[in-house]
Amino acid sequence: MTKKTAHIISHTHWDREWYMPYEYHHTLLIELMDTLLDTLYNDPGFKSFHLDGQTIMLEDYLQVRPEMKEKLTKYIQEGRIHIGPWYILQDEFLTSSEANVRNMQIGHRDAKQYGGNISKVGYFPDSFGNMGQAPQILKQSGIDVAVFGRGVKPTGFNNQVSEDAAYESPFSEMIWESPDGSRVIGILFANWYCNGMEVPVDEPQAVAYWDKQIPNAEKFASTRHLLFMNGCDHQPIQTDLSKAIEVAKKLFPDVDFVHSNFNDYVDELRKELPENLQTVHGELRSQRTDGWYTLVNTASSRVYLKQMNAENQTLLEKVAEPLAAIAHQAGKPYPHHLFVYAWKTLMQNHPHDSICGCSVDEVHREMVTRFEKSKHTTETIINETVDSLLKQIDTSVYSGKQAVPFTVFNSTGYNRDGVVEVTIELSRRYFREAHPMKLAAEMKKDPIVPGAVVDADGNVLDCEWEDAGVVFGYDLPKDKFRQPYMARAVKVRLQVQDIPAFGYKTLAWVTGASKEQGASLVTGEFTLENDRLKAVVAEDGSLTLTDKSTGHTHAGLNVYEDAGDIGNEYMFRMPAGSKPLTTAGLKAERKVVENTPYRAVIEVAHNWSIPVSADDKLEEERRDIVDFNLRKAQRSTELVTFRIITRYTLDRGAKRVDVHVTMDNKSKDHRVRALFPSGFESETHLAESIFEAARRNNIPAKEWENPSNDQHQHTFVSVSDGKLGLTVANKGLFEYEVSQDNKNTIAVTLLRSSGELGDWGYFPTPEAQCIGVHTAEYAIIPHAGDVVASGAYAEAHSFQVPWVVRQVEVQDGKFPVNHAFLAWNGEGVAFSSLKMAEETGDMVGRWFNFKHEEAALNVSLPEAAKGFYRSNIMEEVQENIASTNNREVSVALSSAEIFSLGIQK
Repeated sequence: MTKKTAHIISHTHWDREWYMPYEYHHTLLIELMDTLLDTLYNDPGFKSFHLDGQTIMLEDYLQVRPEMKEKLTKYIQEGRIHIGPWYILQDEFLTSSEANVRNMQIGHRDAKQYGGNISKVGYFPDSFGNMGQAPQILKQSGIDVAVFGRGVKPTGFNNQVSEDAAYESPFSEMIWESPDGSRVIGILFANWYCNGMEVPVDEPQAVAYWDKQIPNAEKFASTRHLLFMNGCDHQPIQTDLSKAIEVAKKLFPDVDFVHSNFNDYVDELRKELPENLQTVHGELRSQRTDGWYTLVNTASSRVYLKQMNAENQTLLEKVAEPLAAIAHQAGKPYPHHLFVYAWKTLMQNHPHDSICGCSVDEVHREMVTRFEKSKHTTETIINETVDSLLKQIDTSVYSGKQAVPFTVFNSTGYNRDGVVEVTIELSRRYFREAHPMKLAAEMKKDPIVPGAVVDADGNVLDCEWEDAGVVFGYDLPKDKFRQPYMARAVKVRLQVQDIPAFGYKTLAWVTGASKEQGASLVTGEFTLENDRLKAVVAEDGSLTLTDKSTGHTHAGLNVYEDAGDIGNEYMFRMPAGSKPLTTAGLKAERKVVENTPYRAVIEVAHNWSIPVSADDKLEEERRDIVDFNLRKAQRSTELVTFRIITRYTLDRGAKRVDVHVTMDNKSKDHRVRALFPSGFESETHLAESIFEAARRNNIPAKEWENPSNDQHQHTFVSVSDGKLGLTVANKGLFEYEVSQDNKNTIAVTLLRSSGELGDWGYFPTPEAQCIGVHTAEYAIIPHAGDVVASGAYAEAHSFQVPWVVRQVEVQDGKFPVNHAFLAWNGEGVAFSSLKMAEETGDMVGRWFNFKHEEAALNVSLPEAAKGFYRSNIMEEVQENIASTNNREVSVALSSAEIFSLGIQK
């Protein structure tokens, strides 16, 4: 009889911050690593240790113990400490597609510092669900096995999977397939990643221990190779493990106990995996469970963190990197070192207990500082990059015309229209000339001569301007001390059109120019209208929106809903028997606050009485650690005013209505959502996830008991009946639900207030109640067809990205007054990133195919390149691509493919 093999893998799962602040955990990490190095030195039988798949643990340790790097490197190179492949263990759904890629890139980059012995295992031990494109991301990283703890329902060796077997497996081993068809071996911690912790040395205890643990593992194993994870959350090193293994061998001679590692375990597993392994598909989000412990509502815990994260990611991916890559073509060095620093600082907020907002308050206060540090670094890169580009733009067309030029950059990756604002300095006087008080007094006397904005062809554009007075500014020259000044300024707002992707247009403020104003977009009482849309604001503040291209009207959009929440930072739970409140029928204050030929805004104010909190029983149940699903607390009968200010904005030519919400929250223990009844009959909907538009069921599986069916999203969620569709785009609002109300209403969470962490103890989190002023931004996009076929996804993506507008001198230059550095098109194809590869020095652009069929991507450059090639997400050369005149390439993207194009300049 062939012996079973018990693979015991030593590890710890290291949450950098969670139920204690970062430095508390950090101190424990130093102690753990010291003990690990001592154990490896003193016990040759302690074969190896898995460092939780994240290289940041090395960085954190060496921050305090830099003298230990040589020892660490020695054991890593010997294969006794296994590191990587990630930089941090991220929450996959709350971080962007590119953040997931950069996490892999930086993890590999850092691992190379220690000899490059990288653990090629896609490690997701405690992710709150797993992204559907993980197999494709892993395969493009040279990894063909994933290990995870959640998302799939194990059914046990003797059980049968159900009719919907896409998210179930009879074994802990399975095949995991992403939407493009990439397949990896999937290994589920069916008995969790602690099933081999604290192995006894005492013989009677060891007998009892292994008599339980071995059958538990056998129940799910497809081979004789059984996996036992010797560690758990912040688990100290088991220094006597070698002895414990010897005891086990003595007591269980029919089992081969080995101190193993993932490399060896997977190698042995491959040899014996059965051919009929279950294949699970795409996202793994615990679809086949009761729905109570998916932890999905971490998407709405401390929404402000998600908003800051989304802003930071957007600035890095869609502004700083594309502009820096473009500037590099013009000769400016690409600041790899600053980008790595900005990304690392940002990703230190991406571990699941951090970005999920499910830690103690001190943790999330420190996160805000990290977000600001990353943002400030990114903004510095943007400013330096734009300054270098401005110096090379030929604006001589405006010479001698009393013109002050300014350049509008578009880095969204899509051609773009919109409304921009710029402060133009008409004159400057430096402090070296006189005291600033004197300069300001003198300059205030200078009148502003009316003018208008003119393009390079001499066309006068609609604009709105105001005297900005005298403003302070300063230059920071590279070769001398700072240069402060006062400037006489005018603030200009206008609509721009056809700004090319990865390009710019240069316009100018021209004194004396003028243009008669066009027609207003306010066409009736509280009615906004352009050539595409008509939006009417009702007395209760809701919106009726007509899409002129289809003739379809949506009524009752953007009603607000408030529900009690007696759950925790992980899970939302409405009190039993309670019903949500809504603003439907609640009279609101309405007024037009902006009315120009290119933009109009209606402001709505609600003063809404809602319960001040849950009743006193909730605090009692929290202290008694009553499971959130068993709580009896109700909402308080005491009411407080929840004031909401909503601004509906419609621009000329726009395909969407933008919504900005300001909430003054004085209430605890509740959730606020915006509701958008689609009215379309459909069993499924689409939501953007990592490198895909994930198709999800509106009605959950029969096992689902949770009354809510909340989900994650990135930039949009959309419902369509195939002929018509309604898409809601958002900035940093990651939680939504398509309600089971016969209207397929899209409900987007704007705010959630909770007073405790949850999980394994009582950890109060008063700041998670989010008392104070909060904002939310989203856009309503009606369209024909679905969100992909209509191209509405491009509108949702562009909505995320801020305009970059800067004043420029009248000068000769290398680049034309209007220019595009790269152009592309592809139906159903989405832009992801444009950057310089650190290893090759080549420009790399990344796109992905939203469609589940082949799509054509066409890319062209204004000047010839040396060559083009297919890359992977690790920016490694895969194969050359033929081009036309070394300027144009056409590539067929397969279904749901993530495609990276290398451009050798």
